Amino acid sequence: MSPDLSIYTPREKVSPPLTPDVFHTKRILVVEDEAELQKLLLNILRRDGYIAVQAAGTVSHALELAKTWRPEAFLLDVMLPDGDGFELLRMIQKDNTSPALFLSARDEDEARLHGLGMGADDYITKPFLPQELLLRLNAVLRRTYTVPSVSHTVSIGSSQVNGAEHDLLTLGDVTIDFSTGIAHQVAQKNSQSMPKPIKDIPLTATELTILKILRDNRGIIVTTDSLMESVWGNSFGYENSLMVHMHRLRDKIEEDPSKPQWILTARGLGYRLAAPTAPSQTL
Repeated sequence: MSPDLSIYTPREKVSPPLTPDVFHTKRILVVEDEAELQKLLLNILRRDGYIAVQAAGTVSHALELAKTWRPEAFLLDVMLPDGDGFELLRMIQKDNTSPALFLSARDEDEARLHGLGMGADDYITKPFLPQELLLRLNAVLRRTYTVPSVSHTVSIGSSQVNGAEHDLLTLGDVTIDFSTGIAHQVAQKNSQSMPKPIKDIPLTATELTILKILRDNRGIIVTTDSLMESVWGNSFGYENSLMVHMHRLRDKIEEDPSKPQWILTARGLGYRLAAPTAPSQTL
């Protein structure tokens, strides 16, 4: 039996922009095995002005396109005939850090949090309205591909990083480059040599957005509602998702994620980024 796709049908025709903006030129790969829904998703994207969209119906085809076409964003179904979207994302992430959104009929909290915990930037439950999909996709693309217009110089203790060409933030032995989405971990200084990079850790668009908000309000508590509103445009129903992203962010930048020194929890209120003067313990 074919699925009921009535809810996916736009009430009003979406007119594409006359001149595609930078986000609508990004390569979008839709991974969906249901033929009717796959076609509909492609039509929704194209009507909105996306000019580079392709589709795959299997894990194997998606991996082939991920290597040869190099998509700049993924829309992934969870249930696929030769595997699942979670494992597909894991394989894609080995050499592609482009943002990913899950589209799934599974609305259980466990599945949603599992997808976000793997590094997905959003998780949309079917059925959904076309405008919801477009708003969330556009938000992820803006977070990922917006070029910072202002550079920053951040001092922490005796360490200073000049962000003349890159938007940088240094936290302990980790320097986050917002212009590339990479956290560079370096070995601790010693008397014999300068610190050397030892690991490059990619951050997702959502992780970068959260970190930017905390950086811009450094030393000040940012409430949970404010964070959710800034990241997702809605403060309802995203608290668990925010906690998952915070957990992953701490895993990537804290020396001991169980005892964070930089991203601190203000219990019952929200989060704050420790002031540059010295790291401190969780409130």
